[in-house]
Amino acid sequence: MMEMNRHIRVVDSTLRDGSHAVSHQFDADQIAAIAGGLDKAGVPFIEASHGDGLGGSSINYGRAKLTDEQILRAASSVIEKGALTVLLLPGIGTQEDLVMASDCGARAVRVATHVTEADIAEQHIGLGKKMGMTAFGFLMLAHMASPEVIVEQARLFESYGCDVVYIADSAGAMLPSDVKVRIEALVDAVSVPVGFHAHASLGLAIANTLAAVDAGAQYVDGTCRGLGGGAGNAQTEVAVAVLNKAGFETGIDLYTIMDVAEDIVEPVMQRPQVVRNASLIQGYAGVYSSFLLHTYRAAEKYRLNPRDILVELGRRKMVGGQEDMILDVAHEMAQTRR
Repeated sequence: MMEMNRHIRVVDSTLRDGSHAVSHQFDADQIAAIAGGLDKAGVPFIEASHGDGLGGSSINYGRAKLTDEQILRAASSVIEKGALTVLLLPGIGTQEDLVMASDCGARAVRVATHVTEADIAEQHIGLGKKMGMTAFGFLMLAHMASPEVIVEQARLFESYGCDVVYIADSAGAMLPSDVKVRIEALVDAVSVPVGFHAHASLGLAIANTLAAVDAGAQYVDGTCRGLGGGAGNAQTEVAVAVLNKAGFETGIDLYTIMDVAEDIVEPVMQRPQVVRNASLIQGYAGVYSSFLLHTYRAAEKYRLNPRDILVELGRRKMVGGQEDMILDVAHEMAQTRR
């Protein structure tokens, strides 16, 4: 274990990553209730937007019930202490979207790219900093790159002025040893704090989160009840309890965050957030977590086993932003089998 009693900053993404699990249908009352509860619990960063970030509401990624502006205004109306945070994927979200988010009260932005494409984030990070926002560089699908490549990309983020560098196990494909070697490499290579975003496809979200903290990460992610794409995320309330037991301080009240998860988030869930066969294969094959619902639809349409589609997506090294190609892959598989 590293030095005990370090302060760990938690980013709760229930209202962003959790959006995937409710088909992006959060309404304003639900958003306000969840954001208000998280703020009351002492969560320092509360992330809200379409599941695929600003500008994500579309036919390709799923139409949201509310616009980005409506989502952010509903959240910002109740947040008093925490920082309203947004995710932006360059190519999906635009600089204009980021200006709108700032106008709605967002105080932090996480600019997310594929693990080898940090160079496309420079303008968005620069704009966020210019508007006084905390800027995170967010490397997705980090299992696809070696520690050396991740360090190279993280240094680009640092050179653009970001305040925190993150790696995301977007497919839930990592083992604790994979997390440890990547986080340790980053901590040694950059001067800004390092963060980690876990998914539960292999049932390792909390174990991987603890491995990241032990390796020197100062920021970690979670969602209440694990609400998120695929098998979901590290559960915020569980992460807080585990970190407390391990001697770390989060500043989050355990009872309050537990109540938010059970009394506010759980009633809006469409299904229990568990590791099912298809999501297990996601982690095993290394497939982006938000692909799951798209894969189920494609499997039903073409009468295929969703596990076969996910394995093929993993073989082709499909990345976030290619959801529209899942139907094409399924169609091709169905044609081949015929």
